[in-house]
Amino acid sequence: MRLYEFEGSDLFHQHGIATPEYAITTSPEEAREKAQLIGLPVIIKAQILVGGRGLAGGVQTANSLEQVGESVHRIMDRPIKGFPVHRVMVAQKVEVEREFYLGVTVDGYNGTPMAILSARGGVSIEKLARTHPEQVTSRHISITKGFSLSEAQEMAQEVGLEQEELEQVADTLHILYNVFRKYDALVAEINPLVRTSKGRYLAVDAKVEIDDSSLYRHPDLQDTLEDRILNALERKGHQIGVTYVDLHGQIGIIASGAGLGMASMDIINQKFRPANFLETGGAITAELLYKVMDLIMQKKGLKGIFINLYGGINPIHDGARGIVSYIREHKVTIPIVAKVLGNRQEETWEILKQQGVTVVTEVATEKAVEQLAQLLEGEK
Repeated sequence: MRLYEFEGSDLFHQHGIATPEYAITTSPEEAREKAQLIGLPVIIKAQILVGGRGLAGGVQTANSLEQVGESVHRIMDRPIKGFPVHRVMVAQKVEVEREFYLGVTVDGYNGTPMAILSARGGVSIEKLARTHPEQVTSRHISITKGFSLSEAQEMAQEVGLEQEELEQVADTLHILYNVFRKYDALVAEINPLVRTSKGRYLAVDAKVEIDDSSLYRHPDLQDTLEDRILNALERKGHQIGVTYVDLHGQIGIIASGAGLGMASMDIINQKFRPANFLETGGAITAELLYKVMDLIMQKKGLKGIFINLYGGINPIHDGARGIVSYIREHKVTIPIVAKVLGNRQEETWEILKQQGVTVVTEVATEKAVEQLAQLLEGEK
């Protein structure tokens, strides 16, 4: 779950990382009031969960209260990179003397946290690491040992920082890791941390992404998860407890695991276009699969449904009862092909067949997709 900038800034501020004074507003009128309290000039920043908003017009400077209102109106009046803007941040504009990049992320190759530091901020750290690797330093962190202040100071030395800069930047990086660890983050980034003309060190941007699997440990964050899922079908998927990603195709997919779902998408994509990715996880019930069918059928332009279930720990026969209940009650007529194998598979096959579902008993998913193609060709 990615946090909005103001949410990340709140976390940083709570744990001792200084930020410019800011306020969140939802209207030009409120923005003018907040800007007057903060003091001009201010930066107006759209609060959306996507990068590149500055180039898309989502970050503007205002030197007067009139400009504040105009900027907020422009930003909220149209989508930024396809996302509607419901809130903006009004932040104190500071005079910047130097910028730094600080980040902590998970190294996907070895599964451990990694701290990253550069004496150049406000730039793409990935591009900087490719073009000027000597300006970027990184260090893998042991989860059991943690990340000490002395290690942060060593990293600051490696990028050429000295004296007060070294101490301030290292201290901020150390705190950033503690925030990363406490909130089970996948990414915690300050780009940039700035040194102002008055000698203050401020985080003027905040990027934090939390591991969805850990949200049960952070109820204060979990309460806001559905609010940030803009797609109505994806929001419904979260509400019923499945992983659903909306796509732009015509074939709905129901799978009992991420691997089965991805394999189904890849094979279907050779002949058609998947309408979604959906995986139920290991808690199949008749009620859940009924709700899943209801979710899938809400997709406009759907031409067929492909079901790929494996009955290891999952009681697929119960899931089948939910599927056929939905088909019967809602008189579903589009072709449905199911490949279901595993525990109590014969019973599952009979339940589905009795309601007109085409059941493929072969192991190869390709065979089931071929069967769906034949059914769709027959309808033309």
